[in-house]
Amino acid sequence: MKLKFHTLDVFTTRKFAGNPLAVVLDADHLSTEQMQTITKEFNLSETTFVMKPDDPANTAKMRIFFPGGEMPFAGHPTLGTAVLLADLWGLDEVRFELKAGLTPVKISKGGAGVFTAPVVPFHVDVKLPSIADTARALNLEPQDIGFEGHSLAMLQGGPSFFYVPVKTRAALEKSTVRQPYWADLLAPLGGSTDAAYVYTRGGDAPHASFRARMYAPSGGIPEDPATGSATALLAAQLLTAEKLKDGTHIWNLEQGYEMGRPSDLRLEADVQNAKLMRVRVGGSAIRMMSGEIEL
Repeated sequence: MKLKFHTLDVFTTRKFAGNPLAVVLDADHLSTEQMQTITKEFNLSETTFVMKPDDPANTAKMRIFFPGGEMPFAGHPTLGTAVLLADLWGLDEVRFELKAGLTPVKISKGGAGVFTAPVVPFHVDVKLPSIADTARALNLEPQDIGFEGHSLAMLQGGPSFFYVPVKTRAALEKSTVRQPYWADLLAPLGGSTDAAYVYTRGGDAPHASFRARMYAPSGGIPEDPATGSATALLAAQLLTAEKLKDGTHIWNLEQGYEMGRPSDLRLEADVQNAKLMRVRVGGSAIRMMSGEIEL
């Protein structure tokens, strides 16, 4: 059996930047075990497998894998695969059947797209690690953590992430995972997440709202260049920390700069009656390679 694949760089307009993604087409006959094995062979943060949809009104069913398992939803795989299919099939909208739910992606010219998160993100009511333990696990000082209403949080919206706001770019730049403190930090969370999203205000671009880094070493991702799902979930943190008013809010985010894979993401959130109603994440993707997998 031979299967076609493509790779893309996602959340960027230039090659060798952003977050790499592998997309395997016509994957209907692959088992879960085969998908996981192929994902490990690509050795990227995520690989997607495109199949026929259950509902012909939708574009495709898609499964998303990372080296450590399967994800119900992830941002850069959703955007990158949508841009690819739109290019291959001449579409301006892609509708994915994901494990997290139906996910539409609107495509514009030049390889850009915007997806609507399948789950509106929310805070998880769980006992959070202490600031001191969090700082130790991320090579920070306790005084580095928190700013202007932003505090530690656990958010969910398909996947879950532990959010760590830091006061300065210098703190963000020096952050890194330190063992065994990292494992000790996550153990009390009962396996609800293995990923930390560290962020601060500003960025290199004048219009950048936040700069972020994402670590998930126990899931096979030491650091992720661009995490669309974590960006989407950040909307729930912003709703609480910044007391967002009703209407549509837009932020530009940078990620991956510290690891030499600069990525640019756009976050949009619709707020009504002080509640999140919809969350969207946008960006660009560019095709890199194509070939065949022979099984």
